[in-house]
Amino acid sequence: MSVHFITPSNALAPYIKRYWAIENTFDKNEKYIQRIVPTGLTELILYFTESPKILTKNKYRPSKIALYGHQNDFYDIELTGKLSVFSIVFQPQGLMCFFKFPLHEICNQNIPLQCIDRQTGRDFEEKMGVATTFQERVNIAEAYFYNLLKNNYTNSEFQRINHFVELIKKSHGNINSNKMALSRRQLERIFSKHIGISPKQYQKIIRFQFSIFQKQQNKYVGTTELTCESGYFDHTHLINDFKSLCGLKPKQYFMENEAYSDFFSKKNVHLCRPVGYIHTQIKP
Repeated sequence: MSVHFITPSNALAPYIKRYWAIENTFDKNEKYIQRIVPTGLTELILYFTESPKILTKNKYRPSKIALYGHQNDFYDIELTGKLSVFSIVFQPQGLMCFFKFPLHEICNQNIPLQCIDRQTGRDFEEKMGVATTFQERVNIAEAYFYNLLKNNYTNSEFQRINHFVELIKKSHGNINSNKMALSRRQLERIFSKHIGISPKQYQKIIRFQFSIFQKQQNKYVGTTELTCESGYFDHTHLINDFKSLCGLKPKQYFMENEAYSDFFSKKNVHLCRPVGYIHTQIKP
C-alpha cells in the first residue's frame, strides 16, 4: 500500500486543507465494507480505478471524479480489487471560493466535475489522468484551483463566512446563534448557500467531531466526560447524535473504530489507517 499526504501552497491554504492519495490492492475475492461518516469537510475525489460500490440506497452516484458536498448522515461503500485515489480535501468554507452555485445542492450528494466546470474541468481530468506521480497531480490541482480562485473569489463574502465557521469551530459546535449577529433566517440562508448545510446541522457535526477528537487525545476518557466536555446536554443527547451521524452508539463506535477527527486533527490522517479517505476502520 502506498499513501501520500501534502498540505497546499500558502495561497490556497485558506481554502484547501490537504491533498492525499492512496494505491492499494485487496486480495482476490476479498470485500471490505466501509462506513463513511460526516467530517465537516468537503472533497473532490478522483478514482483512477473503478470507484467503490455504494451500498446505501439514494446516496452518492458512482463517478470517476466528483465533488462531494457536506454530509449530515452516514453511508456504506464496498471496496474490492485495486484502489487508486487522489483527493482534495477543502476547508469547511473553501468551496464557495471556487464554484458559484448554491452549495445546498450537493448536501449528501456528489456531482461529476464536468457538470460544474465543463471546459476547464475536462482539461483538468485529462491532465490528472496522464500524470504518473503524486507530486505531478498536486501541481496540476494547485494550478487548476488557483485559476478558479482568481476568477471567482469574493473577499467580503468569504471573510464573513470564515468568521462564522471559526466561531463554531472555537466553540466546538456549541455557540449560540444569537452571537453571530444575524437573524436566524439570515444565518440559515447564508449557510445554505455558502456552506451547503444548516448552521444547526453543522454545529451538530462539529460537536460530534470534537467528541471523537477528545477520545483521540485521551483513549481512556469515558462517555460521561465526553458528554460534559463536548457540550452535550446529557448522555442521551450524546447517544442520539452518534446514532444519527454514524449509526452506532458511542461505546460501540470507539470499541470498533480508531478515534480520529478529520476536522480537528492538525496532523494528516494516521498512516496506519487502511484507506486514507475512510473515516472509520475497515471491516471485512
